[in-house]
Amino acid sequence: MTAALGYRPFDADNHYYEALDCVTRHLDPRHAQRVFQWSTIEGRQYPVLGGKVFRGVKNATFDPVAPPGVLADYFRGNPKNDDPLELLRRHEPIRPEYRDRDARLATMDEHGLDKVWLFPTMGMIYEDPLKDDPEAVALLFTAFNRWLDEDWGFAYQDRIFSAPYISLVDVDWACAELEWALDRGARTIVTRPAAPTTRDGARSPGNPEFDPFWARMNEAGVTLVVHAGDSGYTAHGYARDGFTTDFGGVPQPIRMLQLERPIEDFLSSLVCDNLFHRFPNLRVASVENGSKFLAGLFERLQVTARKMNGWFPEDPVETFRRHIWVNPFWEDHVDDVIAAVGEQRVIFGSDWPHIEALPEPLQYVDDVAHLDAATQKLILLDNVTELNELQPA
Repeated sequence: MTAALGYRPFDADNHYYEALDCVTRHLDPRHAQRVFQWSTIEGRQYPVLGGKVFRGVKNATFDPVAPPGVLADYFRGNPKNDDPLELLRRHEPIRPEYRDRDARLATMDEHGLDKVWLFPTMGMIYEDPLKDDPEAVALLFTAFNRWLDEDWGFAYQDRIFSAPYISLVDVDWACAELEWALDRGARTIVTRPAAPTTRDGARSPGNPEFDPFWARMNEAGVTLVVHAGDSGYTAHGYARDGFTTDFGGVPQPIRMLQLERPIEDFLSSLVCDNLFHRFPNLRVASVENGSKFLAGLFERLQVTARKMNGWFPEDPVETFRRHIWVNPFWEDHVDDVIAAVGEQRVIFGSDWPHIEALPEPLQYVDDVAHLDAATQKLILLDNVTELNELQPA
C-alpha cells in the first residue's frame, strides 16, 4: 500500500498500554495513599486514586488484553450484528510492542508507518478522580511523565513521539513541567478536554490566569493535543456518572450519543475566550474526539458573533480553522470534515492498538482513496508532520 502511495504515513493517534509502575516508579511513597496505589480485589488489580478504588477499567493491567480493533466493525455501525461482549472475551497475552519502543518500531514497519504520535491509555483517565486535589494531580503526572521519558522518550529515533501529559490545575507546575518537557525534546503536549479544577475551583482553559503557560506554548511553537479521556461530565441523571461501562466496555447509549460534548466545549471556550488572539502562534490538535460537532458549532459561533458584535476580533469560525486541527473518528465521513475545516486541517489517526482501533492503521487509506493524491498526502502525512515540528514565535 505504501508503495502505491509513494510515502509512509504519519499516524497521529497511537497508544501504549502503561507499565504497571508508570506512576509508582517515580512517585514518593509518602504520597502513595493520597495519589496512587495498586490494590488486588478478588484476584484483579485495580488502581487506587486518592484513596478510592478506580473501577472504570476492569482490566487495568492489560494482560491479557483484547486484540487491536476487535470492535472496529461494531463502531462502523455493527453491520454483522456482532455481540461486543463475545468479541471482547477474545483476550490474548499482552504484546511486546504495547510496552517496548523497539518492538513498536518493528510493528510500525510492518504497518507501513513512518512516524506516530503516542498517547496514554490509562493516563487519559487518571486526572478526573483526583481533580479535587490539584496537588495530587501534579504529583501523579510529574511521576507519570518521568516514566514516559524513560520507557518511550519524547522523540525516539525521530519516529515515535510520545506526549507528556500536562494539566492546568496549577499554572506554576504546568509551566515548570512544560519547560522540563521541551528540554527533553517534546514535540506535543497532551491534555484532556475539560475545564481544569484549580485550588480556586474549575476554570476555563482560556482564562487569563493561565496566560503564563499559553505564552510559553506560543513562544516555543509546540502543539497542544487535546485527546479524548475522562472529562468528568455529568449525565444530568440520564445515565450513571463516572467512567463506567455496562455493555462490555461500551457506555450506555445516551453517553455514546454525547461523546463529543467535551471537545466541543473545550475548543469553543478557547475561541470564545479569544485565546488565539492573545497568542497567535498557538496550534491545537483535537485527537480521537470525533468531528460531527463541527457544523453545528460553526453555525452557532457565527450567530453568537452577530449577537455580540465587537466581542470577536474576526469571524470566530475563521479563528478556529486557522488554529485547530481535527483528527476525526476514523469511521466519520472525511468529506464532511474537509468541508468544515479544510483539507489542511485534517489529520489521520488509527487509535491503534485499542479495541475500537483500525486493526491495521493503513486500512484508513480506503476511506480517503476517492480524494485526489495531494489531499490524501495532506491528511496521511503532511498536516501532522507540520504540527510535529516546533514553530517558535
